Amino acid sequence: MIPTAIDTILAVDMMYVVANRIEAGLWIIIGAAFLVAAIRRQNQRRGLLILAFAFVAFGISDLVEIRYGQWWDPWWLLAWKGVCVLVFLIALIRYAGIRRCPKSANERNVASDVSAD
Repeated sequence: MIPTAIDTILAVDMMYVVANRIEAGLWIIIGAAFLVAAIRRQNQRRGLLILAFAFVAFGISDLVEIRYGQWWDPWWLLAWKGVCVLVFLIALIRYAGIRRCPKSANERNVASDVSAD
């Protein structure tokens, strides 16, 4: 039997729903991992809790997206996702700065040790 246009649309629609549910689950799992990290690393707890909340919120926004069928409409869903992405970008920039600073600080210490000799 040859699938009709309606069969194709329903199949694509069901794939969209399933894919968004899987994606939402992955974001929520990532959020849970950050929550576990926040519990274990008390010196970084605040930032890790913020990331945990943002990832879980992003996952929930994917579930809401299923209801509306698109991420950009309604406007508040776009804003919701945008705030989450902004949190991710800020965390990435801060992480890159932290990764870069210890090396620079270590090089400065080595340079000052060498000049002191």
